[in-house]
Amino acid sequence: MSSLKNVLNFQASLGVLANIFLLFFYTFIILGHRPKPTDMISCQLTFIHIVLLLTGTNIWLWDISESLNFENDFKCKTNFYINRVMRSLSICITCLLSVFQAVTISPSSSLLAKFKYKLKKYMIYAFLFIWSFNLLFSSHHIFYIGAFTNVSETSQMKITKSCSLFPMNYIIKGFILTVATSRDVFLIGVMLTTSAYTVIILVRHQRQCQHLHSLSYPRASPEKRATQTILLLVVSFVIMYWVDFIISSTVVLLWMYDLVIPSVQKFVMNVYPTITPLIQISSDNRITNMLKNTQSVYHHIFRKG
Repeated sequence: MSSLKNVLNFQASLGVLANIFLLFFYTFIILGHRPKPTDMISCQLTFIHIVLLLTGTNIWLWDISESLNFENDFKCKTNFYINRVMRSLSICITCLLSVFQAVTISPSSSLLAKFKYKLKKYMIYAFLFIWSFNLLFSSHHIFYIGAFTNVSETSQMKITKSCSLFPMNYIIKGFILTVATSRDVFLIGVMLTTSAYTVIILVRHQRQCQHLHSLSYPRASPEKRATQTILLLVVSFVIMYWVDFIISSTVVLLWMYDLVIPSVQKFVMNVYPTITPLIQISSDNRITNMLKNTQSVYHHIFRKG
């Protein structure tokens, strides 16, 4: 178990550091330069993933709350609630990113092209709606999560060393599970639909380029690289989400939680927020160029010295 805990801590630390770097980069771009249309969405997704990783593995956050002498019940409710809100926001913002990119690369003759300027105009309203809905919908976790007690242990399911999930009415449980599943299936369906659409657009564009440049293959355009990155993110998210969903649903329905399951589930949940910044950093020319310029400046300074 200690080796698995070390793996989780390394995974979360890597993800947090990569996301912090990306958050500073997007903030710098948005405030000081001309940002891409997707930079605002990616910046928000990066912030969500930082909080998701911190609450998902209890690194630092639990120690901070202990130093402030918060009660275990408050820590359990706060940590679990924030984690679930961030998890829901992650799927919503990833879906929004996929939709926005599909609209951005759509040809001017298509129906989606009409929404290009409308999406930019109403993006703030979309953010407000997404955050409000998820903050409200996840509020039920506050009532059914709390500190583990030795009283009537059979009626509660231990999910961490000090936190447990309390039983809820079957009707409420069924309603929450149905709404959450319907929301997630809808969003994943939208992501897969927009991803299929972008693949079709990319294939058509590739054929046109090969026809125009029969002697040599053209370099991938920035739009194409951005689209490929988002497609990779969507595929990664869908795979990790369904693995986590199967584990979570099985645990809740069977009311059984083995000691190894929380660690495995945390590892699965943290894969997407960890690999997302790494994919974005490696595929964004602005970041690679900035790192190359920084390296050349340091090399020049050390050579002078």
